[in-house]
Amino acid sequence: MSDMIFPITEDSQVGEVRRIATVVAEELGFNDTQCGKVAIVVTEVAKNLVKHATEGQLLLRSLHSQNLSGLEILGLDKGLGMEDVQKCLEDGFSTAGTPGNGLGAISRLSSFFDIYSVPQLGTVLLSRLWSKDLPLAKSNSSLEVGAICVPIASEQVCGDAWSIYESPTKSVILVADGLGHGLGAAEASSKAVEIFQNYAHLSPKEIIEHCHGALRSTRGAAIAIAEINFDQQTVRFAGVGNISAAIITSLESRSMVSYNGIVGHQLLKLQEFSYPWSSQALLVMHSDGLATQWRLNRYINLVGKHPSLIAGVLYRDFKRGRDDVTVLVARENFEN
Repeated sequence: MSDMIFPITEDSQVGEVRRIATVVAEELGFNDTQCGKVAIVVTEVAKNLVKHATEGQLLLRSLHSQNLSGLEILGLDKGLGMEDVQKCLEDGFSTAGTPGNGLGAISRLSSFFDIYSVPQLGTVLLSRLWSKDLPLAKSNSSLEVGAICVPIASEQVCGDAWSIYESPTKSVILVADGLGHGLGAAEASSKAVEIFQNYAHLSPKEIIEHCHGALRSTRGAAIAIAEINFDQQTVRFAGVGNISAAIITSLESRSMVSYNGIVGHQLLKLQEFSYPWSSQALLVMHSDGLATQWRLNRYINLVGKHPSLIAGVLYRDFKRGRDDVTVLVARENFEN
């Protein structure tokens, strides 16, 4: 399932997004009880967006971990935000004359819940639910990844794509943006993902070279690949076209270098660069559907939040609205 995003501005949209989310949960293997939880959470998130949001949106993304399927729900708004998030989570507290049980119910029913809110800027809410209870064993993933990958409003398919390959010592991430948008762009980015999955054991530069040959029959794509080596504490990076990438630490934000070109058509220069990595760092990669003037240090305490919340804030505040958009945020998984 690709990401699905819904504008939520009126009551009539609440029932529709609940119905769609329930169908998606059934397709992911959720039983009746778990589907019921999804329905309640989506309903409460959507109701909150109707009551409190400006430009409210709800996003659904499928998850997969340890042979289980899950559903991620993001509620995004540019409303008034919350002065005291913890108080708002208490049952019975309401600023809209309602019973005030919504956020508490969302938190209790979710396998994972997180929220980020700033007065006068708005709120991003994250809920994750799984088809079954996750095992207590450690995650088999070295990275915690949050990503939003959605098409321009006029299209049904997204011309962007992303993929991840993981081994015991490294994680490799690809972000691809097919030229233009629509089916032709999706074909190009899907081909890039296919080649990436076949050659992810190679260096980022070599993977892009393989993509260049394979994408000649498509309209081409911008591609960036970041390889995080946990033993060496480095990131190897190669990029062609308008994919932005940066490593964020408490001390600095370091942008990584991509060259002009179109993979599959114009590859005048391709070079691989190495950057330092630390276990506390964030990797941010995004297509040019997101404006580049974002700065995480402008958001108090955001860098410590879940990567999906960070991706949600960046998408909410910096999407251009005239192209497909992918924004991916990754950090080391502290459960391991």
